[in-house]
Amino acid sequence: MYDEPDSFVYDAPLWRPPSEGDNLIIQATLGCSWNRCRFCSMYRAKRFQARPLFDVFADIDAWSKSWPEARRVFLADGDALTLPTDHLLAILERLAAAFPDLTRVSAYAQPGNLLRKTIPELALLRAGKLSLVYVGIESGSPGILKRIAKGVTQKQMIEALAKPQAAGIKVSATLVLGLGGKAFWQEHIDGSQAVVNASPPEFLSTLQLGVAPEVAADFAKAYPEGFEFQDDLGMLAEQERLIAGLAPKRPIIFRSNHASNALALAGNLPKDRDRLLAQLAQVKQGAQPLRASFLRGL
Repeated sequence: MYDEPDSFVYDAPLWRPPSEGDNLIIQATLGCSWNRCRFCSMYRAKRFQARPLFDVFADIDAWSKSWPEARRVFLADGDALTLPTDHLLAILERLAAAFPDLTRVSAYAQPGNLLRKTIPELALLRAGKLSLVYVGIESGSPGILKRIAKGVTQKQMIEALAKPQAAGIKVSATLVLGLGGKAFWQEHIDGSQAVVNASPPEFLSTLQLGVAPEVAADFAKAYPEGFEFQDDLGMLAEQERLIAGLAPKRPIIFRSNHASNALALAGNLPKDRDRLLAQLAQVKQGAQPLRASFLRGL
């Protein structure tokens, strides 16, 4: 265990992937430089800024005294990969010097930021122990990507997923079930399959759509014809269609264990496809319960 540095306070809200819950978090940026995805409320209350290196170094030095054995570090907030490469390299060098047992640094990475980095730049970051990035695909459908203001096309999303892997950086990607509503769910899933099959990440997770009140009006602009949310059976149908159609050229570790999901699934694709589909069939027949609504959340 560790003792939090005296008087240390993160700039809230602080978001991180579930798998980073036991790891050290260093805020390299505050907020999100894009901050326009119509369904996302994570950083709407924050003004984006790149933190000065002096402040980031001060945090690293403080944590090195209270948690010198830290092995994994997550660079928050939502946009560390927007930083210039030399800025990121300076942070990675400071982390390596401060934590002798450091094995991995990870960060969220917007597709647009990955597109702006060259593969040699990403390789330099990998040499500095940035070995995992979390990428929100959200949807692979060209139309839905445009509706939700993701900022990239389907083709660009495929390229963005491939670039870090070409540099030796693993990708953990997410899809958001329900983003197409009842009207466009098949388009949503089929486009998502196309992206993942073309550029498979090492890890793939699904979340279920939840629209916070503060972004509800913005999300409504994505569907001026009206949006009808999927119910649990609709979400299961999306999950079933997704898994059935995924044929990645290399294995993917698949999870739907995020708290937003009605059903937690885990397996490797394509190896465990039949087992996962059988599990979904059992649930649809009532043989296995769904996660209670009050236990779900973002």
